[in-house]
Amino acid sequence: MKFDELGLSQKVLTAVEASGYTTPTPIQAEAIPPALQGRDILGIAQTGTGKTAAFTLPMLCRLEQGRARARMPRTLILEPTRELAAQVEEAFIKYGANHKLNVALLIGGVSFGDQEAKIMRGADVLIATPGRLLDFFDRGKLLLTGIEILVIDEADRMLDMGFIPDIERVCKLVPFTRQTLFFSATMPPEITRLTEAFLHNPVRVEVARAATTAALIRQAMVASHGHAEKRDTLRNLIRSAENFKNAIIFCNRKRDVAILHRSLEKHGFSVGALHGDMDQMARMASLDAFKNGSVALLVCSDVAARGLDIPDVSHVFNFDVPTHSEDYVHRDSPNCRRRASRRADMSVGEESAAPDEESSAADVVEAPRGRRPQRARRLQRRARRAQASRDGPTPRLQSRRAPRVRQSTPSAGTGGHARKRMTARP
Repeated sequence: MKFDELGLSQKVLTAVEASGYTTPTPIQAEAIPPALQGRDILGIAQTGTGKTAAFTLPMLCRLEQGRARARMPRTLILEPTRELAAQVEEAFIKYGANHKLNVALLIGGVSFGDQEAKIMRGADVLIATPGRLLDFFDRGKLLLTGIEILVIDEADRMLDMGFIPDIERVCKLVPFTRQTLFFSATMPPEITRLTEAFLHNPVRVEVARAATTAALIRQAMVASHGHAEKRDTLRNLIRSAENFKNAIIFCNRKRDVAILHRSLEKHGFSVGALHGDMDQMARMASLDAFKNGSVALLVCSDVAARGLDIPDVSHVFNFDVPTHSEDYVHRDSPNCRRRASRRADMSVGEESAAPDEESSAADVVEAPRGRRPQRARRLQRRARRAQASRDGPTPRLQSRRAPRVRQSTPSAGTGGHARKRMTARP
């Protein structure tokens, strides 16, 4: 199937061809035709399968008629992070090159006045994170009564970040007659409940099983002792990696991102950092440096795991085992943007693995077969038990519990002494 068979307008087809694409991905081929008809869409596909174009292209076709008014955007796209929102804006600029549309971006870390000016001019497309969007609405700077199309992207990531109450509020503020395009890589129960409440007879498009990684990724696990040895193990893996071009290294905590970044920099690696405590300008600069090849390594937290379009990533290293099983899938996703045959993902274990722990930790790399990775806490707990069994029993201190003394409340007229209440039996 080709793009010209999906029913897209000539303006959109020209922009797609200029971008170098001729064949749609499965999610695009199945989602675009019903979206052009105005149907609600429930799209389930792993990150990196072309979900952004699956809602961008039909939206551009439908926006060719009509115009926006001040403070009343025509379409709304909700993204969990600033980086994803900026990436979607770039997609609209690229595919909407033949359209005269106003695109506004509402994200934190950017001047409030500049964003307000774009809203006042009238926005055909409003791309926003939930917090900044509701901030504008509560200040009376934005009206959502003119929304024709609502897109909720990376819904499971919204759930992880605690945005579901905000999403529910936004869905109640936009018109009931709007079209809703809902995309998620996984479908936990909370997301299922949300779709049942706010989607009307949606077309379900599922191109991959939930919480599975791409089959082209080669995976492995390396066990090590403690953080100091983990850093040494990671450096050896990077130096010995085959066909190494660049790598994304994931840590669970922002503090560990900073520590690992300084360590790699100290050992002469070209490395950048990306985490939630960095201001927006620093985050974008670090991401751009990795994309254009100025740095070969990017150490980051899970803020970079969802949906970012980072082409030609040769390796992904999980310095920490992900806390949630689905995060492993999304961490791998930047690794499969270009469908090359040689990929590698290596999980660096936090504790030394005994034989019984190895099989448990190996579940982390079984995601292509649909098995859910083990939680990090469970892996660490088993490793500690194995270490304790090798070291021998640990003596426990016996503590003697003091006897409990019951205190009775003095009743009036008893001279400070409590009386037992007697109940006469018949």
